Amino acid sequence: MTETTVCIIGAGPAGAAAALQLAQYGIHSVIVDKAFFPRDKVCGDGLSGKVITALTRIDPSIAERLQQYTDKINSWGVTFVSPGGVSMDVPYKPQYNTEEDAPIGFVCKRISFDQFLVDEIKRRPEISFIEGVSIDQYKLEDDGYLLSEAGGSLHIKAKLVIVANGAHSSFTRHVANFTIEPAHHAAGVRAYYRNVTGMHKDNFIELHFLKPLLPGYLWIFPLPNGEANVGLDMISSAVKKKKVNLKQLLQTTIQEDPVLKERFRDASAISPIEGYGLPLGSKRRPLAGERYLLTGDAAYLIDPFTGEGIGNALYTGRIAAEHARDAIQANDFSADALASYTDHVYRVLGAELSLSHRLQKLVRYRWLFNFLMKMATKNRQLRDLVSCMFYEVDVRKKLASPVFYLKLLFNR
Repeated sequence: MTETTVCIIGAGPAGAAAALQLAQYGIHSVIVDKAFFPRDKVCGDGLSGKVITALTRIDPSIAERLQQYTDKINSWGVTFVSPGGVSMDVPYKPQYNTEEDAPIGFVCKRISFDQFLVDEIKRRPEISFIEGVSIDQYKLEDDGYLLSEAGGSLHIKAKLVIVANGAHSSFTRHVANFTIEPAHHAAGVRAYYRNVTGMHKDNFIELHFLKPLLPGYLWIFPLPNGEANVGLDMISSAVKKKKVNLKQLLQTTIQEDPVLKERFRDASAISPIEGYGLPLGSKRRPLAGERYLLTGDAAYLIDPFTGEGIGNALYTGRIAAEHARDAIQANDFSADALASYTDHVYRVLGAELSLSHRLQKLVRYRWLFNFLMKMATKNRQLRDLVSCMFYEVDVRKKLASPVFYLKLLFNR
């Protein structure tokens, strides 16, 4: 029997952020993951500006080490392709200089990024890390949770549980009683390719909102060593309604689309096409209960428009650690005491998630997307506005407002 004040289930971005922030507070934690690291996770592999921001708030030295990390690639912008075939390069920072400016975005395989975080965990004596053990049983007792794996080889008694074990968390389903709702869930597939041609010289990520894919999109994210992360996702309700085979759709698109088939002519797949689910943060849910806090994908907080998951995971892990500290100081781990965690998370992320949900719906109107792209190619101010869309909530407010498009239409 291992006894601890805080047990964190899952050592991905959310769990790592929680453990590292608790360590900054001088609070010991036990973090358990079912995998042995390094381990892969099916993902788009994009790291937005939130990642550096979150790590800096935990410990600036971690962010500095990530900046110097060699198993990633610096990305300086996004290429959007509209349903009408209009392509537009949008830098994250207008008039950026790759020699002088610090990059805002990165692309890094999850097998590498999550290992980076695990290495950071191992730096801290305040963190006990247990890998290769799956916590399958949760028993709430008067003085805490009794956690164990199915074989009974590990038992942990914790006053507080931080749940960070991803989109398929059994704790989220069976204790927090979350259910998958197709309207608030996306299905995705991903494969790695080598020798995809036509990549931007400054490693712009690509989002292709092609007509056959709506209300989803295809992405191409550049990676080190001439590799690329290629995939697509779509709202699960649309997948079900249209009876879409996403793996087949990905293959068909890169084989038959007039532009993409040329870029993939000499490319070769270096991994199978794998699928995954994305529980979206387009619906507010209670993220805390008696002696537990939900974080990251286990809290169903993936951005409905961008698919951003890693940044939100880091943010919520850090916020969970803050509320864990307060609960420890007050010696109160009740549902009422922890309820403020839900309010805190939605105060930080709620407006962004809500606006992204509205943008997700707007993308379904092909004519509006085509109109926006055509206008942006002629309007530098609009282009600069779109460049911040992935990172600035105030920008999304403008893009999600019908008035904004009326002003564009009448040149005001």
